[in-house]
Amino acid sequence: MHWRNISVPLQRKVDGLSRLERSTKMSRHDPLYDWTNEVATQFPHLSKPQATVLALWSFGIVLAHCCTLSAVANMLSPRIGRCYNTVRQRLREWYKPASDKAGEHRRELDVTTCFVPLLAWILKNWPSPRVALALDATTLADRLTVLSLSLVYRGTAIPVAWKVLRGNQPHAWKPEWLKLLCWFDGQVDPTWTVTVMTDRGLYAQWLFQAIVTLGWHPMMRVTRVGKFQPEGWSRSPSFRQFVPRVGCTWQGRGVAFPRTPERRLACTLLACWTEGHKDGWYVLTDLPPQAADVAWYGLRMWIEHGYGQFKSAGWQWQKTRISEPDRAGRMWLAIALATFWVVAVGGQREHDEWPQETVPELPATDTHRRGPASPAGKRLVSVFLQGLAVVLDRLSKGQLARPEKWYPEPWPGVEMIIQEREHEQPSQR
Repeated sequence: MHWRNISVPLQRKVDGLSRLERSTKMSRHDPLYDWTNEVATQFPHLSKPQATVLALWSFGIVLAHCCTLSAVANMLSPRIGRCYNTVRQRLREWYKPASDKAGEHRRELDVTTCFVPLLAWILKNWPSPRVALALDATTLADRLTVLSLSLVYRGTAIPVAWKVLRGNQPHAWKPEWLKLLCWFDGQVDPTWTVTVMTDRGLYAQWLFQAIVTLGWHPMMRVTRVGKFQPEGWSRSPSFRQFVPRVGCTWQGRGVAFPRTPERRLACTLLACWTEGHKDGWYVLTDLPPQAADVAWYGLRMWIEHGYGQFKSAGWQWQKTRISEPDRAGRMWLAIALATFWVVAVGGQREHDEWPQETVPELPATDTHRRGPASPAGKRLVSVFLQGLAVVLDRLSKGQLARPEKWYPEPWPGVEMIIQEREHEQPSQR
């Protein structure tokens, strides 16, 4: 089946507007047609069929509030005037490898070539020279594991690069993380501050150094049992000794893991222990102590919300039947694009309506609080759901809500309540 079998009905809608559309002054273009043009413009390396079906997938995911093949095909079929089976087959062909496709001009979508254009689309209107990224992994039951690099924004996250692996099978993660990072070598303005955050399970010296090589700044959380030797010290206390109780903070330069030659790392340690947490945060970075704040690491928590919105809180990825990693990787492109769209629109709505959509923040002792709070307070509705509401409302009126503006929140800070600074006492040197 040729891509024109899908795109021609869209063009007919544009060329043959009904009297009702003219009388109500609806958009001259069908929103799906406009979205297809937008996707083709932002991913110029894709063939016309690839860009068209990527637009169909992402558009259908938003309409269906679900990423399963049947749900998306069901929503698109009446909209583009094609029978369900025809649409379903076209969508399914898009994520197949070339060897499984029908026809003479079979092409396989290389999803990795879309990473840089996707990030570029986000950053072209980014208002601040400061971006926070997070590396993390998520799973789909025992079938698939996804390694992803995501941009965190207003309480959620947008994947910009990923690798899908088969679940419950041995596979080295190091080469996959390095490949994901290498895609962005030289792609971000070197004058920008880009932080890359990881949780305790991902810390590795080679990953720290790979991030620094890009000109970015790692903020990698480590467990409390490691040791750190501050500059000028002869002792190497464990990380937890720098913040022995709630209310303590410490930051300074030195060497992490000084007694293990192959793990020694010259870096900055940022440590704090705040109320509501069972343990302190111990974060290693290359930034100088005076230029970093351990509270920034709280932005990493937003990637957890992002994963939730991929699954039960959003696109229902847990319902997919796809079990092949390469096919799932292509599906992630469509899901990431749909996420980017609604999150961008939702962020604009939240910014325009602030502070009406917030309530006072809960006390710091609330143990359910995860990550930094919105500057205005606790969100009543996520930017994901706000954006979805706006996009669907505009579509019902024949309009396209474009992902054009970004309003990143100020990075969080911590109150410097330092009850005890053991490193300042001569007996500790």
